[in-house]
Amino acid sequence: MTANPNHLTLDQMNADLLALPEQARTLSEQLVQWLRTDSLQALIGVAVGTALYFALVGVRELLKRWLGRDAPRGSWRWVALRVTSRTRSFFLATGSAQAVSALAAPPGAWLAIITFLFTVAGAVQAAFWLRELLVCLVERRAMEADEQDSGLFSALGVIRVLITIAVWVVAFILLLDNLGVNVTALVAGLGIGGIAIGLAAQGIFADLFAALSILLDRPFKRGDTISFGAPNATTTGTVESIGLKTTRLRGAAGEEVVVSNTKLLADQIRNVARIEARTVTMALVLDSDSSVAALTAVRDELKAAVEAVDGAEFVRANIHNATLNGLEVELTFTLSDPGYANMMAARQSILLAALAAFSAAGLHLARPR
Repeated sequence: MTANPNHLTLDQMNADLLALPEQARTLSEQLVQWLRTDSLQALIGVAVGTALYFALVGVRELLKRWLGRDAPRGSWRWVALRVTSRTRSFFLATGSAQAVSALAAPPGAWLAIITFLFTVAGAVQAAFWLRELLVCLVERRAMEADEQDSGLFSALGVIRVLITIAVWVVAFILLLDNLGVNVTALVAGLGIGGIAIGLAAQGIFADLFAALSILLDRPFKRGDTISFGAPNATTTGTVESIGLKTTRLRGAAGEEVVVSNTKLLADQIRNVARIEARTVTMALVLDSDSSVAALTAVRDELKAAVEAVDGAEFVRANIHNATLNGLEVELTFTLSDPGYANMMAARQSILLAALAAFSAAGLHLARPR
């Protein structure tokens, strides 16, 4: 396999390092010769480059001040302010030098140095901007998180580390490739190492990325009551903390339920806390020997029992089936307060009111036969 002539070999790099003193002397001589022969053009170039640099710095500071006037945390102005704040002066300086190099016409070797520094500064600056943008986008998604949820904020810290490593590795590889270094072996080594680490810690990474999914997608948050699992083995509890590997819930009996994030997201999750208005259905069985006149008034009696409860709205009440055990009545109503305690209290109030109305009308609940 033939080597790419644009890529530096190890021997070439060693030879260049040994020749550095001689190259430094040659550069100094070229600089002195340039200043002697084209001093006016050199001074104009330096002056224009300096003025351009301070102009860019001024634009950066004005932009930061303008964005900072009304930039609430989590807004797009806040994101733009943070990204702008990461603009480095070295990048502005090398950009100014690169811009005026055509005007000043420096020696070829010095022009190559300016281009090299601008390439390095551009790659580093792009990494700063990209890293800050990604971190800001992640933080915007987590703004609604409870500040006391340490597990969630730990996840944010891990996200920042992962973004930083990924961005800087990519920037470093692209920079080396643009400078003529053969990065094929480096990329292959990183790929093999990443595969080995991923296979060795796939369980940990699965839970970690599940935690990141909870953070970004937010199917629930700390304090929500959720149910998950198979229909015949449902687990219900209140979320107490969301960690990097597990989520901890407090069960109905007071026990702590610890479930891995991967297992949790693999099941269907029902977030009870996000019920806007709870719909409740109650079933009653009346004696089949009841009179038709009394049964006709059942709907109105149940409606009056529902409307007597604050926050309850009557939907329907019907005798929908007749069996050997009795006449089945189904009552449906909604509650503006979806809380579980409020639902149980409303059911009790409605049931007692309905029993009182049935008794006054001569209706009785069916007895087992």
